[in-house]
Amino acid sequence: MVAENAAVPAKPVRINGIAIAFAAMVAVLVLAPLPPFSLYPVDLIRALCFALFACAFNLLIGYGGLLSFGHAMFFGWAAYVAAHLAKVGAISLPYGAGNWIVIPLPPLTPELAILGGTVFAGVLGAIAGSLAIRRQGIYFAMITLALAQMMYFFALQAKFTGGEDGIQAVPRGRLFGVIDLAGNTAMYVFVAAVFLAAFALIYRIINSPFGEVLKAIRENEPRAISLGYKTERYKLAAFVMSAALAGLAGATKAVAIGLASLTDVQWQMSGEVVLMTLVGGLGTVFGPVAGAAIIIAMQTQLVSAGQWVTIIQGIIFVACVLLFRRGIVGELAARLRIRL
Repeated sequence: MVAENAAVPAKPVRINGIAIAFAAMVAVLVLAPLPPFSLYPVDLIRALCFALFACAFNLLIGYGGLLSFGHAMFFGWAAYVAAHLAKVGAISLPYGAGNWIVIPLPPLTPELAILGGTVFAGVLGAIAGSLAIRRQGIYFAMITLALAQMMYFFALQAKFTGGEDGIQAVPRGRLFGVIDLAGNTAMYVFVAAVFLAAFALIYRIINSPFGEVLKAIRENEPRAISLGYKTERYKLAAFVMSAALAGLAGATKAVAIGLASLTDVQWQMSGEVVLMTLVGGLGTVFGPVAGAAIIIAMQTQLVSAGQWVTIIQGIIFVACVLLFRRGIVGELAARLRIRL
């Protein structure tokens, strides 16, 4: 018979790694532009935009198991559309052979320009996804790469994109027609808010019933089909969501930095987001953020090294593959036995 005053073993305390990591990330975003760190707001803006881009890509490959080599087309074309809407406003639509319908519009406010770029990326993702999703593995990756290259050459030839010059001097404008975003600090706060909102949305998606089905498809698609799930619809939905979020990152970057160029749609940009995701940790919530921060910090701090930056990135990538097979955040989470 157990004595009434016998000590009851205490339950082990579960560490909520997600909550702690999110609080730490918010603290870094708040403190980074302040003394004693005083990091340049424009560099922080670039890092946040690419972190969002990497998170959007991770939603597709990390949780859907779909490797896209063409995600730069969503990032870059959303940047072009947002920059055009913010600077010019007028929309030209093809009509017949060589004819165009011009819809006269004044330059849009930054939030509407970003929304326009995001919607365009989502529509483009629906078209590209409906073509690519019929294949799997390397064939899926090659189709996305081919579509991205096609859109790259279209951007090179189209008039409104500015060709090799791109769309420059994009005005930041006033948020909702009231808040002036001309200052770097105000724009940084706006971009940080967009990033946190999109990050929370991605977290909600991967932890929703939809996200659980997506993970099941990634692990064993035939079993998911046998359970009655229409896997192609789920994969297409994930592709469109990832494309729209990548477009949100590109559109925000174009308005915040004031530039949309061919660099945003080149295949190297697709490779760069793959690198960010793998270095940080594939299939982790915070891995793409860490990977983007590391890559952007390298590009910023090693700018004097010129072309050697690419070689250094390659060395770091090889080292991460050999030493951190789950990525930096993935290995940290495995060591601490918590979710990140």
